[in-house]
Amino acid sequence: MEETIKKVIEEKIRPALRMDGGDIEFMGMMGNKVKVRLKGACSGCPSAAITLQMGVLRLLKEAVPEVEDVIPV
Repeated sequence: MEETIKKVIEEKIRPALRMDGGDIEFMGMMGNKVKVRLKGACSGCPSAAITLQMGVLRLLKEAVPEVEDVIPV
């Protein structure tokens, strides 16, 4: 499951965030919850919560339906 999550982050999520001056780093798992760190322009961005829920979580759930949530660390 982790390898699939890392692949989705690397191939789909990271390029989109980098286009806006941000980045994302996979930090690990806590059960079926994915821990990530937003960096660059995404760090502290008011839209970060929306990015995590509507973008990151949606894409991860498409690839790995077992993913329950995305937790910023």
